[in-house]
Amino acid sequence: MGLTTKGGERVGVHRPRLAEGGSTSTAALIGKITLLGAVNALAVYGLLTAFAVGDWGIFGFVAIATAVADYVYFSKRVEAGKYLVPGLLFLLVFQVYIVFHTAAAAFTNVGDGHNLEKPRALEHILAVSEKRVPDSPLYKVAVVTGSDGTLELLATDPTGQVTLGGEQVTEGITRDSTGKATAVAGYRTLELRDLTTRQEEVLDLRVPLGAQGALRTQDGATGFLARPTLRHDPAADTLTDVESGKVYTASPSGYYEAADGTTLTPGWTENVGFDNFARVLTDTRLRGPFVSVFIWTFVFAALSVLFNFAIGLLLALALNKTGMKGRNLYRSLLVLPYAVPSFLSALVWTGMLNQTFGFVNQTLLGGADVPWLNDPWLAKGSVLLVNLWLGFPYMFLICTGALQAIPSELNEAAKIDGASAWQHFRRVTLPLLLVSTAPLLVAAFAFNFNNFTVIYFVTGGGPNLPEAPITLGSTDLLISMVYKIAFGGAGREWGFASAMSAMIFVIVAGISAFGLRRTRSLEETYS
Repeated sequence: MGLTTKGGERVGVHRPRLAEGGSTSTAALIGKITLLGAVNALAVYGLLTAFAVGDWGIFGFVAIATAVADYVYFSKRVEAGKYLVPGLLFLLVFQVYIVFHTAAAAFTNVGDGHNLEKPRALEHILAVSEKRVPDSPLYKVAVVTGSDGTLELLATDPTGQVTLGGEQVTEGITRDSTGKATAVAGYRTLELRDLTTRQEEVLDLRVPLGAQGALRTQDGATGFLARPTLRHDPAADTLTDVESGKVYTASPSGYYEAADGTTLTPGWTENVGFDNFARVLTDTRLRGPFVSVFIWTFVFAALSVLFNFAIGLLLALALNKTGMKGRNLYRSLLVLPYAVPSFLSALVWTGMLNQTFGFVNQTLLGGADVPWLNDPWLAKGSVLLVNLWLGFPYMFLICTGALQAIPSELNEAAKIDGASAWQHFRRVTLPLLLVSTAPLLVAAFAFNFNNFTVIYFVTGGGPNLPEAPITLGSTDLLISMVYKIAFGGAGREWGFASAMSAMIFVIVAGISAFGLRRTRSLEETYS
């Protein structure tokens, strides 16, 4: 077919290549179905796992997220959703969930000795309290495992009777020359190497035998009867020592506690309200070190931003002159510290500042004995120096870009008006520079407020503060203090650390909001 013009000429009409377009759309559809099929298969696995453990929160989230993804990627009505859904899901999982989980933990006593639910803690206390029954007969035992991988005790009592998990067995038994049952049909007997590998599970094995007590083993070859030394009263929720008569009562602190203050471990997780937040200010031993760390965190963040910005701006101004030979080479060299992973640079600086054999003392200072990392004030100066080395290339880059964005007409007008170099910088360059860099300075302050890497790898937070009730040092920031409370010692307190994390979040959010408001007013002034 064609169209006829006024002159009688026929003009052909271009038709799309349906076959080629159809094959492309078909391939895209097949790829989409394949990818979503894989996603749905993983989702089904996650749903079955969540259902098996009874985690209905994860079950609901996976189900809703999968349904939303299927709808968005098969619908033509929500084109923007195809790009937003992956990012939103990752945001919910890796940010929002973590924030809410941390906030929830901040109101509990979760930590070492308080990481179990109460029924499991009670079960563990009763199991640990079991002692061997005096003059009880020894059993010959073998540890066997079924198809589901759980361990069972195959026991032969002194009369030759065989039980499996407390139930009598008469068929399918294999015995050795002493009459001990060594195997039973349908189960695999653990060899010595298996017993060594699963030693803790073997020690936890207990077979209740009614009034006699429970059958236990310590070596996987012989068993003995054990009875608990504590008696539980469910009505009063107490534990009584059958030997001494001491009574332990469940307390709000998550322990079974006696009248004299002694407690039974482990405890359990309890809601403690705002106690973790109040502890920072009410604990007289912790209040002083906390205030010291709090002030140093602000000083470290502010000085880091100030020094990094000043050096970065100075270098950017020096290399912003047109016609300078080797300018691109100089800029590339100045960015090198930013290209090296920060933790590697921090470790190198730690070695260079070592008091005994560091490069700075031995080479630059001719064998001096300066305690760069061992004196409180020198250590603070050292971490600021290392952070300057790590941070100035970033400020150099953003200042270089901001300087190049300033219209050349303004610079020429300032020169015509007879402004000096300082007046030009203070009245023209710096205000316009701050308009574009102020939000990044706010972000840099928030980053340095939580700059865990430099502190951890350079000083480890030291030198230590002897008056602190926990392991704290002169260079610790709030974030490294939280890390030490949560993971640094034997008495790890995750609930208390979560409360401090929530406080840091509020502080940084407040400072960032204030800084961004000031940034907007700056933009309005110079726009």
